[in-house]
Amino acid sequence: MRARWTSWLLAGGSLLAAAGFAWPFFASALPEDARAAAPIVAFALVPALIVALALTLDREMYTAKTVALLGVLSAVGAAVRIAGTGVGGVEAVFILLILAGRAYGARFGFLLGLLTIAVSSALWGGFGPWTPFQMFACGWVGAGAALLPRIRTPRIGTPRNGTARLEIAMLVAYGIASSYLFGLVMNLWFWPFAVGSGTDISYAADAPLGENLASFALYTLVTSTLTWDTVRAITTTIGIVLVGPAALAALRRAKLGKPGRPGRLVTPRSTSLPGGGTRTHPSTAPGAAAAPPTAPRPSARA
Repeated sequence: MRARWTSWLLAGGSLLAAAGFAWPFFASALPEDARAAAPIVAFALVPALIVALALTLDREMYTAKTVALLGVLSAVGAAVRIAGTGVGGVEAVFILLILAGRAYGARFGFLLGLLTIAVSSALWGGFGPWTPFQMFACGWVGAGAALLPRIRTPRIGTPRNGTARLEIAMLVAYGIASSYLFGLVMNLWFWPFAVGSGTDISYAADAPLGENLASFALYTLVTSTLTWDTVRAITTTIGIVLVGPAALAALRRAKLGKPGRPGRLVTPRSTSLPGGGTRTHPSTAPGAAAAPPTAPRPSARA
């Protein structure tokens, strides 16, 4: 019951965050002299929603193994993101978010996206009005990979290569789509303040919704879709194809806590002596009494 309740809360919080991204389509832009206040308002409201979501997640997220995995992967993601800072569109961190979210579930992927951006921003000094929006957007990327359809395991005796390839192909398609959608939503919240008025890509507070949608589509196409987002999609595709199968297998083994094949239960061999610790053959010690003869085994043909 608690897991269902927190899932609904997570979905509701994400819906509110989506409204925060899309505010230009539902509310008029702030006056010219108050534009500088808009990022501050966004920066104050969105983190409060993030904290509320993080504190009310399912209890399974607080187990020792889950916390350890979350901490290690967040540190890896932060290091990858810092290493790629300054290289336009190269977002190798998407590879980690998609694979980990696929292996560990939507809540884990969502938290991993939040913490990866938070840790990397704290270490790199990149906090700003854009940080909460990046945290939510990356959290959605990690959670979305877990919500993709499950690939059924083939029957015993059939090869698993086809299933693995199908899953990798699905994750590649998701990585391309999420790369472009990430750039789109990250452009949306600051678009009214990014360009001046009177151009084909400018926001107009008194314009109808369709006109603003067309202006925003042109704006995001020329500023990020053809450049940053395309490079991000290519990087994510190459990374998932190269390391996806091995990384997914390793992450799933770590989740199960077994060094062998995921899902395979190994029964340990007994260390007790045959026959419950009693001798089942004649003793060869000097002076020992001869063992009684063993009754002949009945023939299978009888």
